[in-house]
Amino acid sequence: MEWNQVAGHPQLQNLPFKIELNEWGNIVMSPASNRHGNLQVWLAMHLMRLMGTGEVSAHVSILTAKNVKVADVAWASDAFMARHGFATPYPAAPELCVEIVPSGSSAEELTEKKALYLASGAKEVWFCQESGDMEFFDQTGQLGASALCFGFPAVLARRSHA
Repeated sequence: MEWNQVAGHPQLQNLPFKIELNEWGNIVMSPASNRHGNLQVWLAMHLMRLMGTGEVSAHVSILTAKNVKVADVAWASDAFMARHGFATPYPAAPELCVEIVPSGSSAEELTEKKALYLASGAKEVWFCQESGDMEFFDQTGQLGASALCFGFPAVLARRSHA
């Protein structure tokens, strides 16, 4: 299956899942949770405030070596946007790709997704755990803090509601 078929398919609209394509063109779905949505908003708000320029988006489709992957949140510079606009999927990864890690995700899956984003042009890949704990990576490995977004918190929105 091709990405434009997935994105335009009427039966796949408004599903409570994140949809991606694997390297064989099969649809892969991950359930979304309210905590996931909450973290997505917090990530986007912080990025919009701290980055100043460029575009912050959610559910960003990116063509990778293993078909289309969808970053939960991404930041693209003005230069990236001038080259690609809102192409769907992006033919390259925006400079920053963020994955909100659902419980039960395998380390292998996360490692592969990080490698795919970086190989597609991302400068950094972040993982946000459901607890709000952040991990930052670039081509050299794990970072103590983001080099792209100075001042981004190491723990995000650690709040609990009854």
